[in-house]
Amino acid sequence: MSIYDKLNEPQREAVFHTDGPLLILAGAGSGKTRVLTHRIAYLIEERGVNPWNILAITFTNKAAGEMRQRVDSLVGFGSESIWVSTFHSMCVRILRRFIDRLGYDNRFTIYDTDDQKTLMREVCRKVDIDTKRIRERAILAEISSAKNELVTPEEYELNAGGDLSKQKLAKAYREYEAQLKSNNALDFDDLLVKTVQLFQTQPDVLENYQERFRYIMVDEYQDTNTVQFQLVRLLAGKYRNLCVVGDDDQSIYKFRGANIRNILDFEKEFPDAYVVKLEQNYRSTGNILEAANSVIRNNTGRKDKTLWTANGEGDKIHLRQFDTAYDEADFIAEDIQRQVRDGASYNDNAVLYRTNAQSRLFEEKFVAMNIPYKIVGGINFYARREIKDLLAYLKTIDNGRDDLAVRRIINVPKRGIGLTTVNRIQESADERGISFYEALMAPDLIPGIGRSASKLDSFAALIEYFKGQAAGESITDLLKEVIEKTGYVQELEADDKEDAEARIQNIDELLNKAAAYEESCADRNEEASLAGFLEEVALVADIDSLDESQDYVVLMTLHSAKGLEFPHVYLAGMEDGLFPSYMTIMADDGEELEEERRLCYVGITRAEQELTLSCARKRMVRGETQYNKMSRFIKEIPMELIETGHRKIEKDTEIPVQNTYAQAKQAFRAVPFSALQKGSQLRAEKGGSLPYQVGDRVRHVKFGEGTVQDIREGGRDYEVTVDFDNAGVRKMFAAFARLVKVEP
Repeated sequence: MSIYDKLNEPQREAVFHTDGPLLILAGAGSGKTRVLTHRIAYLIEERGVNPWNILAITFTNKAAGEMRQRVDSLVGFGSESIWVSTFHSMCVRILRRFIDRLGYDNRFTIYDTDDQKTLMREVCRKVDIDTKRIRERAILAEISSAKNELVTPEEYELNAGGDLSKQKLAKAYREYEAQLKSNNALDFDDLLVKTVQLFQTQPDVLENYQERFRYIMVDEYQDTNTVQFQLVRLLAGKYRNLCVVGDDDQSIYKFRGANIRNILDFEKEFPDAYVVKLEQNYRSTGNILEAANSVIRNNTGRKDKTLWTANGEGDKIHLRQFDTAYDEADFIAEDIQRQVRDGASYNDNAVLYRTNAQSRLFEEKFVAMNIPYKIVGGINFYARREIKDLLAYLKTIDNGRDDLAVRRIINVPKRGIGLTTVNRIQESADERGISFYEALMAPDLIPGIGRSASKLDSFAALIEYFKGQAAGESITDLLKEVIEKTGYVQELEADDKEDAEARIQNIDELLNKAAAYEESCADRNEEASLAGFLEEVALVADIDSLDESQDYVVLMTLHSAKGLEFPHVYLAGMEDGLFPSYMTIMADDGEELEEERRLCYVGITRAEQELTLSCARKRMVRGETQYNKMSRFIKEIPMELIETGHRKIEKDTEIPVQNTYAQAKQAFRAVPFSALQKGSQLRAEKGGSLPYQVGDRVRHVKFGEGTVQDIREGGRDYEVTVDFDNAGVRKMFAAFARLVKVEP
């Protein structure tokens, strides 16, 4: 039996169509990775394509690793010549060879988010931007958006026109780019932008890679941005054997620059494109898929397709509405414990939510109930202080032009080199047009350096010693020597013994990572290099830390969950104002709402066997109690697919909910807003009559002025509904709101 006989008909169609542009519309769980790997095998075995001429691009290291394993098992001999890579890894590999054509040194450093913020702080100081008024993060986001659209600092400045705010941002962008180049560093966006610039300005380099990659496959094409589109278009420009795989219904990264038009307009860009739809889902039950189909059909900007499965209908969708977010977290924690008692594993369950802030209540409940859990998207291992310190040493050893790395470690551990000395070194370097490290190598030429000269000599000698050792030592041994010679661990222990233990464990884990990198290089018959190691750790994403063999409940945002699947998924916080967000609803932006709906579709299709949707009538947000309606996305699911069970209103009191969805909605509306959870933080006492009435103008200390729409007499306090001019409609207790009547 052929390996292709196990594919369904559309999958075989996609595998066997090898020449020219091909668009594979692959619904959630439809086996797209299987199609891509079989297509690679078919190209090599049946079409005689050299493995060297095949490129497969995806978005995460996890996806690339999975694809690499499957390709190796299918293809066998010669598979190591196939490039299976993320966009960023591919670009780094190209730039390591040719970035000198753009005026950079090939041993460039890759800056992470923290490095970028540190650099931007310095940039803002130089161009006189008040970071209390414009945050570094906002400036970096604007620059990132410009780079994603291939807008240079010069073009950005021209586009700013007479807009003073844009002109300031243009200055910051220009200086930021100058500082990056001076430091011989690239940020993540640069990895793509510089590769496109390389191809656009160096035709021989472009032709080299066009000849190399005659067959190109791009996974998750709906997540590509403008610069990624241009990169792929240039690479495929000669042979046009471009296969893109994606699902427009799962395009959820607009905030990162993803352009859904890339997949929707693929046939406009390539009029001769062949299109295959993969609609059979192998992951989920029929009811889950029908719920997903029902929600996503409400979007207009999409390619028509309908997921189906041979897995059977399965359980109905569980819908639970609670009085408070505390009740919601209680229920989910108890439900997971019940499943585990019945024989399930903790890692069968995932709790997905719209915002990171929602994780707190679940963490508290899980800790109290001894439920093991992991938050995906928390503090990245490589962002921890001790790890960044040691990586800064390695960066300095590898690339002395990286001023940020040198400045980070010049007094770590403490050497008596203070901020005044550091500033004098930087001023001297700026005046002479050299790097920070080059300046400190000759302290006698730095005005006013005084007795610090000997300390700088000692530090420079240590770095030069490490550089000499790096040429002959393994990365693991070099890292051990850095830790030993600097006395880094001893200082940790001296500063805080309790804190030191956890930090030392992290350092040990970094050593493990270095050893694992060297082993993987040996397995691939590649030379392990310090630059290669730094490159690998720089490209690690949060999702890559998810260990599916460990038994814990996963907590993560819906954005982090794409590409994953779990037997039981809880979608928490399904309320208008939270999901979709209040800003989306108030903006009345159809495109934004469609993106939120796609995010809901992604969440639903993560579930294999069971899906629980939960919401709360009131939730504390930024210190204010908000009353929310059930999410409109829930209302888009047919009532016959849903069961409602029971829900808690008062502590220790269960109220049955009707079996039909319409009756459920009626029951939810019937519960008075005055019902408060026993033990709630709300302790307002109702006073006498209020100094304002319905229709009066009032002022709130935070929300400003508004008009009173409704006043209801609750059990403990008056509930006042106000339509604020800028903050929209808010419901609040009078005692807490402290509204002041505005006299006409």
